[in-house]
Amino acid sequence: MSETPETNAMGHPKLEPRKNVPSDIEVSMQIVKEVGLLPVTDVAKEAGLEDDEVIPWGIAKAKISLGVRDRLKDSPNGNYVVVTGINPTPLGEGKSTTTIGLAQALGAILGKTTFACIRQPSQGPTFGIKGGAAGGGYAQVVPMEEFNLHLTGDIHAVTAANNLLAAAIETRLFHEASQSDEALFKRLCPSGRDFSPVMRRRLKKLGIDENKKPDELTSEEKSAFARLDIDPSTITWQRVLDTCDRHLRKVNVGVGPKETVKSKEEGAPRVQHSRETGFDITVASEVMAVLALAKDLSDLREKLGAMVIGYSLKRVPITADDLGCGGALTVLMKDALMPTLMQTVERTPVLVHAGPFANIATGNSSVVADEIALKLVGEDGFVVTEAGFGADIGMEKFFNIKCRASGLKPKCAVIVATVRALKMHGGGPPVSAGKPLSKEYLEENIDLVTKGAANLVKHIENAKKFGVNVVVAVNKFKTDTDAEIEAVKKASMDAGAFDAVMSNHWALGGSGAADLASAVERACKANDEANFKFLYDVDLPIREKVEIISKEIYGADGVDFSELAEKQMVQYTEAGFSNLPICIAKTQYSFSCDAAAKGVPTGFRITVREIRSCAGAGFLYPICGDIMTIPGLPTRPGFYDVDIDVKTGDVIGLF
Repeated sequence: MSETPETNAMGHPKLEPRKNVPSDIEVSMQIVKEVGLLPVTDVAKEAGLEDDEVIPWGIAKAKISLGVRDRLKDSPNGNYVVVTGINPTPLGEGKSTTTIGLAQALGAILGKTTFACIRQPSQGPTFGIKGGAAGGGYAQVVPMEEFNLHLTGDIHAVTAANNLLAAAIETRLFHEASQSDEALFKRLCPSGRDFSPVMRRRLKKLGIDENKKPDELTSEEKSAFARLDIDPSTITWQRVLDTCDRHLRKVNVGVGPKETVKSKEEGAPRVQHSRETGFDITVASEVMAVLALAKDLSDLREKLGAMVIGYSLKRVPITADDLGCGGALTVLMKDALMPTLMQTVERTPVLVHAGPFANIATGNSSVVADEIALKLVGEDGFVVTEAGFGADIGMEKFFNIKCRASGLKPKCAVIVATVRALKMHGGGPPVSAGKPLSKEYLEENIDLVTKGAANLVKHIENAKKFGVNVVVAVNKFKTDTDAEIEAVKKASMDAGAFDAVMSNHWALGGSGAADLASAVERACKANDEANFKFLYDVDLPIREKVEIISKEIYGADGVDFSELAEKQMVQYTEAGFSNLPICIAKTQYSFSCDAAAKGVPTGFRITVREIRSCAGAGFLYPICGDIMTIPGLPTRPGFYDVDIDVKTGDVIGLF
């Protein structure tokens, strides 16, 4: 008789990590081929989802209907936990890994009903420097190649929607430059055709009776309706693609032989209808931010239609609905609004949804995924969500933007720290992807750790300003010594952390994070939600909100606004956007705008070079320092290692 295999707290096969942890892709394949995936329909059933709320995409993934929130609207929410981190090295410090490891520990080890809610990774870093975002080692989402590559196509939908709007902008500029008001109106409203729904939205905006027929408009009304008169110098909307490509940061469009218009001077040759624009990475698109913050299909439609692409010559905001695009964008995005269900190596459930970067966008997964998960886990359950990069950007935006939009109140913030990163912040040599670590990072050095802990202390102090309990997770690397880990824990407790725990989930899975899970459980139980608060009042002037974040979170002496940013603040205030929260784009590697300034810099100022309006998503977007909205590739990008076994179809070399 064969022995009955050991099971975890959920009744599934107990994880049996190998002593020498294989690569992430090898771990994923080991789980899939040797242990086996739980069919996603079974994952859904165990999580409390009903059959009509689950749309399978093969055996490993499924889209989840937002209708589950309606069914469970009277059920209490579970415990809401956000995982963030210190300012990282370029190698990353395992924040996604800790998010997954903590969820595995809560679910598979402690037996708590638990969901992890994480972002869909961008193809940019997947084939660039940092790698994917499935977690790593024995704390990851599987199959990791499906997670990291395409998933269910949401990022592609964002790209398509964003670029449709970009095309609409260019074509409108072109046709308005070459046609009279009368000709424009006739082409927009051909004889016998009524106004479309999106056109009626524009009539309403202009104060024209929405029930009128096209031939009932006066000539003045026809001109106002047909001509947007976009000022090209105010256009902030750019094209996107989900690849790191520095050469697309600035491009000229409209340079083909057919993109010419008549000159306004009699007898002069035709004029090239071109302009300078650029590309962003898809995850920086406002469409992605809308996806992350929309509450339902109706809200998605309103937010997409309200996205401002620029201003008219009379300083009137021009929206996607003015360009006739809002409905079409929503059609492209309707399936993307549903989160994707997957599982971890220990079969705990994961909702994957949205993927905005934290350094150049909001940096958090979607509101709807968190809402669904909080209802499914129930009052005693846990939802572990992740805020991107360091707590100075991802966590700050989680609290001030995402929680403000959702109305949800977190009970605990987990700050991930590594001995390696703290040594760097304490004065250790630079850490670069693809280069061997210096000996300071491989040998015990308590002095560097102690000095670098100042960075962690500042993040703890910042988190406590929002009224949540803070648990520090020291993500263990094999070169860390007990004395170094104790130094981090002592600095954390001295700074006011609720607890500080070493976690070894990368090597051991959920069992390696059991102490962390217990600490988080206690922190949530001890939390009083009434203590939660935002950092600033949204009704304050734009300048003041940027200054509060810069001084309170970053520790800056003040903020310098460029001439362009000054003009934009006036423009946004006149347009009624001054009461939106702030989403600052800056480097993730430092509290300052200087990526090389480690630890806790002092005596610096934040420079705002421009401010973009994300009125549809619901925030303003100051761009600080030299941060780029589309990254470049290193000399040896990650794609060199990625290939396929043509006999089995297995992906190889993906981390």
